[in-house]
Amino acid sequence: MLFIAMSVAFIAAIILTPLVIKLAYRIGAVDRPNYRKVHARIMPRIGGLAIFGAFIIGYAILLPKDEHATGILVGAVIIVLIGFLDDMLEITAKAKLSGQLLAALVVVLWGGLQIEFINLPFIGQLDFGYLSIPITIIWIIGITNAINLIDGLDGLAAGVSTIALIAITVMAALMGDFFVAATASILAASSLGFLIFNFHPAKIFMGDTGSLFLGFMISVLALLGFKNVAVVSLVIPIIMLGVPISDTFFAIVRRVRMKQSITAADKSHLHHCLLRVGFSHRQAVLTIYGIAILFGAAAVLFSQATVWGALLLIFVMLIVIELFVELIGLAGANYRPLLNLVRMIGK
Repeated sequence: MLFIAMSVAFIAAIILTPLVIKLAYRIGAVDRPNYRKVHARIMPRIGGLAIFGAFIIGYAILLPKDEHATGILVGAVIIVLIGFLDDMLEITAKAKLSGQLLAALVVVLWGGLQIEFINLPFIGQLDFGYLSIPITIIWIIGITNAINLIDGLDGLAAGVSTIALIAITVMAALMGDFFVAATASILAASSLGFLIFNFHPAKIFMGDTGSLFLGFMISVLALLGFKNVAVVSLVIPIIMLGVPISDTFFAIVRRVRMKQSITAADKSHLHHCLLRVGFSHRQAVLTIYGIAILFGAAAVLFSQATVWGALLLIFVMLIVIELFVELIGLAGANYRPLLNLVRMIGK
């Protein structure tokens, strides 16, 4: 039955996307070129409606049961509405954040999804108490915006999200969590169907309607699959989402170093850096896909490792990420502490 639901979601996305393209032009939901964007012509940008519609159709066929399901779906509707309003009217950052906060509150307070505790190696259980609600909300909003930030090249956010959802599906299946595995796989099928029209050269953008929806669902599903577990296991969703999280983290580092607001827009995200060093549009996207796949594979390997093995894997990954960041200038052209240290040692 799950395969049928996934197939229907995939086909529904293929059918709905051309209809959404026509709707976008009709209502003026289009993205116009500017100095920060890499596209050179007006593009429809509410493709997220096709992903959302396809997901709902596929989900309705299977109706996987979970105590948090209603809160998640209501939160998803809210986040899609906020994204749609932003695509149509370009609402303020505060208004968009308020909508994300509302969606997160619905999941946490109505849906009852919270990180209540983690088990720390060598220490024992750490209860978050009253902090469980703000920690959960920060996670949801943070990942939601991380996916939104990487939506800068044709097919990038859709592809990275699909890879992350597949990783979540695999991990949830290994843990025996049918709801998370089923929901993530249906959403992955919906995103993949949309990607047919969104890969370079794109015929439509997903817009905030899509990137916020995908980010929200990924954050919630990752949290649902790994809440209240050992801290080592809690790192798994972070590794799975390594591309958007790393891009967001180093964007903050870059803006702090440049004495800019951390919410200031710029043209130095991962995809911009790859284009700057000579990658073509398609090469940059495929490279980031490859990185996302490596993160997903690392998450699976991480889940099977011992505590010391997991800690060693984290250390190696952090070193590799730092070197990559410094080589492409993701945190700024003059940010090279590790490379400078290597040069000093080599002298």
